Amino acid sequence: MMLLLQVADTTAKLIDTAARTTQQLATQPTEELRFGDLLLKGGWVMVPIGILAVLGLVIFFERFFTIQKASKNESHLMTQVRSSILSGNVEAAMAICRSINSPLGRMLQKGLLRIGRPIKDIEGAIENVGKLEVSKLEKNIGIIGIVAGIAPMFGFLGTIAGVIKIFYDISKTDNISMGVISGGLYVKMVTSAAGLFVGIIAYVCYHILNMMVDKVILKLETDAIEFIDLLEEPSK
Repeated sequence: MMLLLQVADTTAKLIDTAARTTQQLATQPTEELRFGDLLLKGGWVMVPIGILAVLGLVIFFERFFTIQKASKNESHLMTQVRSSILSGNVEAAMAICRSINSPLGRMLQKGLLRIGRPIKDIEGAIENVGKLEVSKLEKNIGIIGIVAGIAPMFGFLGTIAGVIKIFYDISKTDNISMGVISGGLYVKMVTSAAGLFVGIIAYVCYHILNMMVDKVILKLETDAIEFIDLLEEPSK
């Protein structure tokens, strides 16, 4: 009987100790994984992905404001040039184009310099200047396209590195457990997500800039046609 009482007492003590331990663990604050710590889990692959992200954003904002400046409404320029040409004051029209210092202004200025020559020559001169202006607007946009393609590849490289780390840790410890493979899983998931995220953002930015350039090209072509029609008006 005494033995049974001792066993029951010991069991009660163990249950009480386990309950107190469980309660203490439940009341302890859970450690939160901060965003910066999560990025660090990705390892060295996060460095080139971060560089690509910064490079893409810098080029995007620089090109965005440049293209936006070139796409501003210049209907007043066409109105002033039309008024000067119809009054026979070509020099005034050239001065107006020179003062504007915009892609359209430089195109019209080139066309005004060719007044007196055949219309085909004027059209060719304006077209050549237009191509140069468009190439200036498209400068470095292709780099964003490269970033969109390379960033996910670096993420995939991080995935391979994470898998290698998992098998390396297993070979060292001879223990297949979540604690052993969690480090490699962090590298695998974080780099994949970061590479895809940067690639998607760069892809969107690349097409936004291309659409803006296409809009500028359409506007320049429309104004160039209007200018050529203006030069042909006296001869109709």
